[in-house]
Amino acid sequence: MRLAPQADSAPRRLIVLAPDDCQVPDSFLQVEENPERHETFLAEMQTLRGIRYLQDGAITPSQISADGRHRLAVDEQSWHLLTVNQDGTVCGGARCRRTSNRVSFLDLGIGVSSLAQSDVWGIKLKAAVEADLELARQKDVAYIEFGGWAVAEEFCCTTEALRIALGVYSLSRSLGGCIGITAATRRHHSSSILRRIGGRPLAADGVELPPYYDPQYSCEMEMLRFDSSFPNPRYEGWIEEIRAHLYAAPVVRCKQSSLRRDKSLESVNVVCRQHIGLSQ
Repeated sequence: MRLAPQADSAPRRLIVLAPDDCQVPDSFLQVEENPERHETFLAEMQTLRGIRYLQDGAITPSQISADGRHRLAVDEQSWHLLTVNQDGTVCGGARCRRTSNRVSFLDLGIGVSSLAQSDVWGIKLKAAVEADLELARQKDVAYIEFGGWAVAEEFCCTTEALRIALGVYSLSRSLGGCIGITAATRRHHSSSILRRIGGRPLAADGVELPPYYDPQYSCEMEMLRFDSSFPNPRYEGWIEEIRAHLYAAPVVRCKQSSLRRDKSLESVNVVCRQHIGLSQ
């Protein structure tokens, strides 16, 4: 099974949206400064997310904007990995909010989650997150929050959701690595998929944080953490295959920023040649 497109003519391709306040590594070879295109793709993803979340009962019509979008402030601060059909329409995606490993717990989205408000589990959640932030500092990597994961209804029984989830590992590695967290719904086996590819429950003092009910999304959720360096080994080849593809995938950003040279173009081309044909 191949999860990365073999050519531009593939039925579905990957596109990356970069936030306007970030540095884009030089390993990305097709960086495009195009605010209009960025806004169009983001709007399509927000519309798709709104449709799917409404269908699931995760949000109410009052949370949809007048133009049909599920708009969140965090979207503008995040990287987005999108799946795009051959006709250019968005059919899936997810967001990664990349933060400093010195971010305050209360400045994270999970810091104001319903679990964080729990008299019993809020303290343990904070302790678990702060332990992971310390690990991120030791490894000198970023801390990210993964969310906004959605695919069009016609792709629910395909590998598209899995490809996007694995792509988050790929994107995170391309950005320098990370320790991450997500509040994963149990709907559509989402949390099970994330566990299968490497997500693990948060724990504090040797006690795993349990699943919890989130009234904001009207569903059972799990707080899962992940390390981009240590996915389930079964999926390592696919993650690197997608990562190699991302080097040449379009990266659309809102405005120009200085590029950080993480790798020389020569080394990038070597990696691409090594992995672009990998399939399992």
